[in-house]
Amino acid sequence: MTVSAGGIPGAVFGVVGALAAFPLRLAAREVARQQGQLRRGVTRRTSHVVFGRMVLAKAGDAEIERRADAERGAGRALLSENGFLRLLGLMKAPEASALSRQSLIDQSRLAAVDLDLLSLFDAFEHDGEPYSFRDLILARKYAGLIAGGASWGAIARSVHRSGPVASLTAKSLAVGSAFGRPDAIYLEDGQSELDGQLLFDLGTPDDDTLEELFAEAEAAEEQGDHEQAVTLYQRCLSIDPSDAIAAFNRANCLRGAGHVNEAAHDYARAIKLDPGFVEAWFNLAGLMSDEGRVASARRHLQRAIALDKTYADPVFNLARLEFDAGNLAEARRNWVRYLELDAESEWARMAAKGIQFVDLQMARTAG
Repeated sequence: MTVSAGGIPGAVFGVVGALAAFPLRLAAREVARQQGQLRRGVTRRTSHVVFGRMVLAKAGDAEIERRADAERGAGRALLSENGFLRLLGLMKAPEASALSRQSLIDQSRLAAVDLDLLSLFDAFEHDGEPYSFRDLILARKYAGLIAGGASWGAIARSVHRSGPVASLTAKSLAVGSAFGRPDAIYLEDGQSELDGQLLFDLGTPDDDTLEELFAEAEAAEEQGDHEQAVTLYQRCLSIDPSDAIAAFNRANCLRGAGHVNEAAHDYARAIKLDPGFVEAWFNLAGLMSDEGRVASARRHLQRAIALDKTYADPVFNLARLEFDAGNLAEARRNWVRYLELDAESEWARMAAKGIQFVDLQMARTAG
């Protein structure tokens, strides 16, 4: 998906993986100057997802494909690093061309999914349509490499190592070599692997450390090592105290490790840093509910619903909370609202049963 330039007021950008082209703190500053928001990770409010090229070193092709499909399916605009920089006005767009996405596919015989993923990691001169004639040359080369056994990921991991990708139009590329790297892309003479510095290497040691720490923290969290993740997220926050996502993730890990009071503190910290962080309000409500603090849980759920009227989960939880508190009419009202948002899931069936139960109780009372 291509996003045209023209201003970003109100846009909320999430970043998957570290940026190779631009330090995140500088990008966040520029986005804020243009009246948008930039966060590590993705939340419900995220409208644009930037796929950092460094994710290629951390995740396999299948994992990246699943993530891209999920974000696209959620209706978010996907941006490459170069596409992001162009949207911000920090990188000049190459000369436009009349080649549509479908025309490029038809003329190059590159599979659509490979074209989209390679575009997402800036393997072409353009990050989306309209593509250029040089992009068509590259697409044909990539189609040949894939036919020879390469994956889109192997190509994406290789092409930025020899300078601007457009320069590859004049080079002959091959898959694998005698050096035992069947997944690498080589110049056709087999003598040298594509290598060199990534483009726009403007980072500092602190930027590198922060991105690595955050990636390590996410990995520890995913593996269920909550204590280690808590420590790593705290180190991220010591470098960047304004990171609401790190505070939120740390709160989730603290809760998973059984540190309830500290978790509540970090949820509150995430909310203070980003008052519109609806997931933080929701998770804090869940924590309060677990602790028997019904009034506080109710307030936080109501706040989450007010922030995002399409978020079904807090509506269901508020209905359940009101039911447990004996407020049957209020429980029924929220379950009805939940079914307007979700009519198909197992939770929807539970909501329907809740409504039936309340109706039965009210009929008995009336009788």
